[in-house]
Amino acid sequence: MANSLILGAGFAGVEAAIYLRKNGHDVTIVSDRDYFYIYPTSIWIPTGKAKREDISIPLGQLALKHGFDFIVDDVVKIDAKEKKVTLKSGEVLDGYDNIIIAMGQGKMKLEGMEHTLSICGKPEEADEIYLRLQELIAKGGGKLAFGFGGNPKDKSAVRGGPAFEVLFNVHNYLKKKGLRDKFELTFFAPMAKPGEKMGEKALVMMDKMLSMMKINKKVGSKIVRFETDGVVFEDETKLSSDLIMFISAGMGHPVLMSSDLPLSEAGYVVTNEFNEVEGMSGIYAIGDSALLLGDNDWKAKQGHVAEVMAKNVAHNITNQNDKKSYIEHLHILCMMDVGNGAAFVYRSNTSDKMIPLPIIGHWMKKGWGWYCKNSKLNNIPRIPGM
Repeated sequence: MANSLILGAGFAGVEAAIYLRKNGHDVTIVSDRDYFYIYPTSIWIPTGKAKREDISIPLGQLALKHGFDFIVDDVVKIDAKEKKVTLKSGEVLDGYDNIIIAMGQGKMKLEGMEHTLSICGKPEEADEIYLRLQELIAKGGGKLAFGFGGNPKDKSAVRGGPAFEVLFNVHNYLKKKGLRDKFELTFFAPMAKPGEKMGEKALVMMDKMLSMMKINKKVGSKIVRFETDGVVFEDETKLSSDLIMFISAGMGHPVLMSSDLPLSEAGYVVTNEFNEVEGMSGIYAIGDSALLLGDNDWKAKQGHVAEVMAKNVAHNITNQNDKKSYIEHLHILCMMDVGNGAAFVYRSNTSDKMIPLPIIGHWMKKGWGWYCKNSKLNNIPRIPGM
């Protein structure tokens, strides 16, 4: 059977490894960390409801369960045409039949980014948000700002959901502690209608939630820079804050942008609907590394789409005459947790909905986190379609 090299151990990379192994292929993963991190459940780290080890799976455990090899190192160069990958250690990997690029994406840089923390960045940043919040609680209060940015070159690169989730979780956390009135919470974003990808119904409901929770809103003005004590906007206003959580919009991964791969204007790898890089035999791009096809303006890079791409690539490598496309799976699907409940969000070409699920929604997302971890470790069966 063919041997495949997978660059990245996120949702796309791990899923591709699992399904290629099921098809009997030899697989090696290269990752810059020695664990798989379940980002959707990291939203509970800032309030102490979860720790990093709770939402991580060591690659060694996954490798043992599924029979793949892994290398912990940074990828520094990709020569796609020659099928060569150079690592930070100096090792050059070649001789693979297939190279699957699943390295995620880079982040757009704004002035003063060092003064912000992100729930979608390095896992250590979620821990730092928790520590900073505890310091402010010990002081008796403070001003907290939660926001996300956009990429005008690719609207699919926005990560807005986790910002709302952390914001609402912090609100309910402080409320439970009897300290909510000691904190000023503000949501901010440069676009006029942040969250509109989820649909008009969701947009209306989000505004109602912000109002009910007495959360301030600053939207529709470009972010100029971040400072130690706040956010400065193009309209010459400043949002004062003791803690800034900001999810920057995505762009192409720096290593990919210096490669010989075909890239979109925003730096994502251009593939066909089967995630093949055309003109480069055996080269694939999946997950956040790949440009999303489709002409709708609400499409978004999400974990379930990354996993569909991964499964399809594993299938297509094995079944060249019966290829599967990911296009029909392009929809927004998430359980937006608020700490004491959740809202089910769905968006497709024909439908958009946001359904409040008090109490049970929170436990449904908790259950999904448990399922994700244990199903990937083969401790429980996979549910078809998940």
